[in-house]
Amino acid sequence: MIESIGTWGSVIGIITLLFIVLYFIPIGLWFSALVSGVRISLLQLFLMRFRKVPPGIIVRALIEGTKAGISLNRDDLEAHFLAGGRIASVVHALVSASKANIELSFNMATAIDLAGRDVFEAVQMSVNPKVIDTPPVTAVAKDGIQLIAKARVTVRANIKQLVGGAGEDTVLARVGEGIVSSIGSSHSHKAVLENPDYISRVVLEKGLDAGTAFEILSIDIADIDIGKNIGAVLQMDQAEADKNIAQAKAEERRAMAVALEQEMKAKAQEARAKVIEAEAQIPMAISEAFKKGNLGVMDYMKYNNIMADTSMRDSIANEENKKKK
Repeated sequence: MIESIGTWGSVIGIITLLFIVLYFIPIGLWFSALVSGVRISLLQLFLMRFRKVPPGIIVRALIEGTKAGISLNRDDLEAHFLAGGRIASVVHALVSASKANIELSFNMATAIDLAGRDVFEAVQMSVNPKVIDTPPVTAVAKDGIQLIAKARVTVRANIKQLVGGAGEDTVLARVGEGIVSSIGSSHSHKAVLENPDYISRVVLEKGLDAGTAFEILSIDIADIDIGKNIGAVLQMDQAEADKNIAQAKAEERRAMAVALEQEMKAKAQEARAKVIEAEAQIPMAISEAFKKGNLGVMDYMKYNNIMADTSMRDSIANEENKKKK
């Protein structure tokens, strides 16, 4: 029994040791590289484990490059992996670029990859251009009619501008700006509807792909819809504003007239008060005249008769006015 346990322990120990040896010295991977024409030593595969580089990724990349006729350096691949790059994507891109006769160096491919762009997708876009649909762009022609346009932009990746070049959002923004500018410069919305290709020509002439990671091949207007009559809306708003201003000025004039009327009434009341005050002094003046002998009894009687006659005439005039009303 004890001998059986010892035998099984030895077998397990041998298997574990063999597994460790094969992990650090991947003989199978070395043999695959050998039969594929890739020259790499077992020592280098062993040391990759200590450099924290998966040997499988490096060997497969070397095999793919060798079969495609591309010369790759193991140290460069390891350096790119340690820098956080995607080796498989870079090698795929190099092979695709080579087959499509696109000039793409290893350094350029790794720089694009480390910049965060998918270099393999960029090469595919260079071979097969991509169509980008713009969101609805709203613009107003000179006759005040609003137009809503949608465009399809065909772009091809510009390999040399992928590092530091602007992305799709910039291209869409520039195309939208160009559409707004071309529609806004049109004298009539009918002219735009009749010749939508005019927008495409004007936008393409602006060189909107400068400084971007793409090359614009064509801009096609997919749809144009008529929106609001902005000119009429602005005129209505202006008329409403003019009306409000006129009403404000009329209210100001009315307030001034009311204030003037109140002022005149105050002056009239002041004048009546002075008349009443003056009339109150008449008896005193008459009394003073009697004392000084300047006024006789007959003069005073004539004065009373005149006042009575005036009062009677005022009363008759008031009654006649009431009858007329």
